[in-house]
Amino acid sequence: MKKIIWFVLLIASLFLVNACSYTGFDISNFNGKLVFFAADVGQGDCLFIKTPGDNYVMIDSGSQNEENKLKYFLNEYNIKRIDYVVATHPHEDHIGNMDYIIKNFDVKKIYMPKVTTNTKTFANMMEAIKEKGLKINTAKAGVNFQLDGVEFKFLAPNRNYYEDLNNYSAVLMVSYGQNKILLMGDAEKLSEDEIIKKFDVKADILKVGHHGSSSSTGSKFLKEVKPSYAIISCGKNNDYGHPHRETISLLKNNNINILRTDVDGTVIFLLDGQKVELYR
Repeated sequence: MKKIIWFVLLIASLFLVNACSYTGFDISNFNGKLVFFAADVGQGDCLFIKTPGDNYVMIDSGSQNEENKLKYFLNEYNIKRIDYVVATHPHEDHIGNMDYIIKNFDVKKIYMPKVTTNTKTFANMMEAIKEKGLKINTAKAGVNFQLDGVEFKFLAPNRNYYEDLNNYSAVLMVSYGQNKILLMGDAEKLSEDEIIKKFDVKADILKVGHHGSSSSTGSKFLKEVKPSYAIISCGKNNDYGHPHRETISLLKNNNINILRTDVDGTVIFLLDGQKVELYR
């Protein structure tokens, strides 16, 4: 009798855990809309877009130290396909799991800025690219591609050499109808100033540069973007103090809605080409 009671309690507890963790979000229900995720992968970046015609684009993959969080995100939202990949720049907290993604998904195209670094993480990514026989497409200002009426246009990098690796970041403007999402990677104020001299950067959603560091998101740049929402990807109690209070104050002073993966978890937006909806 005790064994039967124990078994019933175990089954009930498993059911409750699954029920509580299920988000109720079925990505297949949103055909005709652009679905944008800022995944909670701790101290790092992982952004994901499902186009209206069911193509999938991943921008960065988070740190290898947080591989379990990436896998949880992919499983939680039943993501089985990744068609295009963008590696914004070769810092570990952005490309840490790229080798896993390339090895385990049928990636058709990969975009990266023309810069290398002598790290094991970068070597692992390059080896995975070689094994899959993928050609690297250079991500730089002016390069673009389109999927299902969505334009993906790179606004940076704007030159061949920077002292700081962050400024090689492949900055991406995603446009669907009247809706725009600006993804800054770790681009700092130097890159921001170059971008606003060449491009219209007004956007509904801004993925804030460099995890909310004060080295990014200058006031002049922010006034050009004029976003309704700002997303900051960072980990709880991270060693860098991200996001910095100067950045938070600037965003608040400009009446911008702030979303943080360390506070809000994975952030999801639905865009139909005219309006932007924050999924709750």
